[in-house]
Amino acid sequence: MAALFSPFRSSYRYLQRQAHENPVIFYSCVIGGIGPVLALVVPPIREHFGYVPPPTIPNGYPVPNRPRRPVQGYEDE
Repeated sequence: MAALFSPFRSSYRYLQRQAHENPVIFYSCVIGGIGPVLALVVPPIREHFGYVPPPTIPNGYPVPNRPRRPVQGYEDE
């Protein structure tokens, strides 16, 4: 049974050694590995707690339903 868990034990020791010798690289890899998992897990959790996405931003201003008046003043001719 001990031979079954031997690869995991050596991997754990390797990761532990890397965390002590190269902590910047080790923790960068840990955070980089967590990112894709969070991208798949967080949206369903947000929906479960009632998050509603905001309405879309309009692409233009509404145009009034009347004829345009010519500009007067400030030397517009």
